[in-house]
Amino acid sequence: MAKSLEEVNQSVATENKKTGFRKILAFLGPAYLISVGYMDPGNWATDIAGGSQFGYALLWVLLMSNIMALLLQSLSARLGIVTQRDLAQASRETYSPFVNYILYFLAEIAIAACDLAEVLGMAIGLNLLFDISLIQGVLITVLDTFILLFLINKGIRKMEAFIIALVMIIGVSFIIEMIFAQPEVGKIMTGLIPSLPNENALYIAIGIIGATVMPHNLYLHSSLVQTRKFDRSKAGIRQALKYNFIDSTIALNLAFFVNAAILILGAAVFYQNGMFDVAEIQDAHRFLEPLLGTKWAPILFAVALIAAGQSSTITGTLAGQIVMEGYLNLRIQPWVRRIITRLIAIVPAVIVILVYGESVTGKMLILSQVILSLQLGFAIIPLIHFVSDKSKMKGFEISTTTQIASWIIAVIIVSLNAKLVFNEIQGWLETSENPIVLWCTVVPIAIGFLFLLIYIIFKPFVSEAKEIIENHLPHNTVIKLHTEKNYSKKSIAVSVDFSGADEKALNHAFDIGGKDANYTLIHVVETVGAMIYGSTTSDHETSVDEQLLLDYKKLLEEKGFHIEVKLGFGKPGKIIPKIINEGRFDLLIMGTHGHTGFKDLIFGTTVDNVRHKINIPLFIVKN
Repeated sequence: MAKSLEEVNQSVATENKKTGFRKILAFLGPAYLISVGYMDPGNWATDIAGGSQFGYALLWVLLMSNIMALLLQSLSARLGIVTQRDLAQASRETYSPFVNYILYFLAEIAIAACDLAEVLGMAIGLNLLFDISLIQGVLITVLDTFILLFLINKGIRKMEAFIIALVMIIGVSFIIEMIFAQPEVGKIMTGLIPSLPNENALYIAIGIIGATVMPHNLYLHSSLVQTRKFDRSKAGIRQALKYNFIDSTIALNLAFFVNAAILILGAAVFYQNGMFDVAEIQDAHRFLEPLLGTKWAPILFAVALIAAGQSSTITGTLAGQIVMEGYLNLRIQPWVRRIITRLIAIVPAVIVILVYGESVTGKMLILSQVILSLQLGFAIIPLIHFVSDKSKMKGFEISTTTQIASWIIAVIIVSLNAKLVFNEIQGWLETSENPIVLWCTVVPIAIGFLFLLIYIIFKPFVSEAKEIIENHLPHNTVIKLHTEKNYSKKSIAVSVDFSGADEKALNHAFDIGGKDANYTLIHVVETVGAMIYGSTTSDHETSVDEQLLLDYKKLLEEKGFHIEVKLGFGKPGKIIPKIINEGRFDLLIMGTHGHTGFKDLIFGTTVDNVRHKINIPLFIVKN
C-alpha cells in the first residue's frame, strides 16, 4: 500500500519531546489544516444566507454540525493513526474496483465543489478589496498553485504555521466585527434551540451541514495524522489518539466560533434591519459600512475572506492528491494535480459568471455546499465501518456507544440529503415541459446512487476486507542474478523502486562490482507526507518500503553480496543526490521506466535531476 501523502509521511518527530506540553505541541497541527475547511468561503455564503433570512434561528445547526464534525474527524484521525491508512486506501482494500471508481468520482466531485467555493471566495475578496473584476479574480486564483508548491517544499511545520496565521487573521477580524455589530446575547442563546422555520430553512440547513462537515476533510485528516512519527506500541498509539483529539477539539471549536460569528453578523446586521434576502457576499460587504458606521468593517470582512479562501484551497489540493492516490493508486506531480483541480473549479465559475453575471455567485456557493453534503454519506459510512472493524483496528476499534452516535449522525445526514434530493427531483418533474427526459436520466441516476449507498452500508457486514500490500509500482523481490564478473568499483549505490527495473539495475551493479564490492540500495519514499515531514513520517507505505528494502538485503546477502540499505524521504531528484553526496560512493546505478515527453511532465523524471547534482559517475540502465 502506498503511503498517504508520502512526501511528508512521519516527518514530524514526537518521540524525543521530554515534557508533556512539548509532546502535545508536536502533535498539534493537522486539525488546524482541517479546520480551515470548516471556515471556507462556502461556509460564509450559507452562514450569511441563514443569518439574514432566519436571524439566529439556525445557530443550533452550526452547533450540531460542529459536534458531528468533531466526532467524525476524531474517527478519521483514529483510522489513520491505528491502521496507517487513509480513508481512500482503506476503501480500496474493502470494495471492488468498480465501486471504488464510483466512490473516487464522487470524492472528486466533492473536491471540485469545494474548490469552486474557494475560487469564488478568493475572487470576491480580491474584488471587494482591490476592485478587481470577478473574472480577473477567478483567473488570479490559478497563481495560488505556486504558493502550495512553495509551502510543501518548505516542510509541513511551515505550512501549518502559514495556515494557523491565516486562521488567526480570520478569527481576529470577526472578533472586531462582533464588537461593531453588538449582537443580542439572549437571542443567540435562543438560536441554539432546534427549530426549522420553513422548507427554505431546510435547504440552508443542509448547506450549512455540507459546508461544515466536509467529506474531503475526512480523507485529509486520516492522512495528515500519519505525518507524526511516534512509538507504535499500544501506549504510544493511545497517547497519539489522545493528543490528536485535543488538537481536533481546539481547532474545530475555533472554526465553530468563526462560523457562528458570520451567522450572528448576518442576523445582527441584516435580519435586524429587515434585509432578509442578503445571500451574496458582495451585498454583505457593501451594507456593512453604512449599517455598522465604520469603514473598517468591510475591509476586515474582505481580508478575512481572502485568508479563508487561500487557506482552504491548500488543504483541498492535498485532499485531492490523497483521494487520487488512495482510490486509483495513481501518483502524479503535485503541480499537475493542483492545476487540474483548479481548472475543474475555474471553468464552470467563468462560464456561469459570463452567462448569468456576478449576481449569482452566492447561489453558486450555496449549491457547492449542498453538493458536498450529498457526498457525505459515501465517506462517512465507510469510515464508521472501518473504525468499528476489530481486525483493522487491532484493539483500537470504537466503543459501542461511539458506534451508535456515529450511525445516528450518518442517519441524520443521509435522511436530510434524501429528503432534499426527493424534493428537488419532484419539483423538477412538476415544472418540466418534458418530464420523460428526467425520468430517463435524473431518476435512474438517483436510484443508482441509492443502491450504491445501500451496498456500502451492508458490504462490510457480509465479507471481510482483503489485505493489500502494494506501492505505487509493483513490488518484486524475486530477482534472477547473472554470473558475477570481476569488479572495478568498491562502493556502489543502486537506486531501487521495487519494480521490474530493479533486476536489471542490480545485475549491472553486480557485473561491475562482483562480490567484493560494497553495495548500498537506495529507495525514496515520495508520498505527500514524506515530502513535507521527511524522515519523521510514519505511515503504511514507509513501513512497507522499509520491509521491502530489508527483504532485498536478506535475499542478496544470502547470495554472498555485501549490502547496506538507505531509505530517503521526499522527491527522488533531490534526495538521491543528497544521499550520494553525503556518502562515499564510487558509482551510482539507476534504472529507468522508459517514459518520456508528456509522461515525464505528468509523472515526473528523476534521472535528469540526479545526474546534474552528483559528483560521481552515473550508470543508467534502460528498462
